[in-house]
Amino acid sequence: MPAELADWSARELPGKRSTEYSMGHRGGQDCVLAKASQSVSLWRRSLKIESEQLAALQFDWWIQALDLRATVLDPDTDDAPARLLLGFDGDESRLSLRNRMQFELVQTLTGEPPPFATLMYVWDANAAPETVLISARSDRIRKIVVGSGLGGQGRWQRLRRDVRADYIKAFGETPGRLSSMAMMTDGDNTRSRAEACYGNILLLDTEQQALKGSLQL
Repeated sequence: MPAELADWSARELPGKRSTEYSMGHRGGQDCVLAKASQSVSLWRRSLKIESEQLAALQFDWWIQALDLRATVLDPDTDDAPARLLLGFDGDESRLSLRNRMQFELVQTLTGEPPPFATLMYVWDANAAPETVLISARSDRIRKIVVGSGLGGQGRWQRLRRDVRADYIKAFGETPGRLSSMAMMTDGDNTRSRAEACYGNILLLDTEQQALKGSLQL
């Protein structure tokens, strides 16, 4: 991996086959190529960005292949060719007993606790854009569909989001410090293949300048 990805690493999920992440090239642009084959894993990095520093998120991705059965609307077929996950810190004393038990289990299985809250941007085969969903696995994970279907397949797409507004919409409160960022391409639930390329991921301040931790390939 190039120097730009020195702070990124794979995060496997217990009991799951891992998605393959490597450097790729699509449409004249370098990218992180993700190939899932009945698999799921993350490619991620840690961050320390205060919420007031982060004005916007801009990211590019290229959807190469997806299974039309896959959708976040159904936990049994919850796969996606491209996801971008943002993890946030928060006051864990406010968590429910169920959440605390889940966090302890995750830490036991992976060696580290999950984020207090995870905001996930998803390209979905079926769900309508701007659909907001609570994960069936944990209510500390909320998903926002940012694109749908085959319309954007085979070309670069640039998306821009107001992270603070999206977090408030999804969780009903303001976000804490941004602590992590991850890519995720999966096909484990539908036992299918998915492929995407992730380009630049820019965390922008109020002056529209890229903050430290942005991915610029």
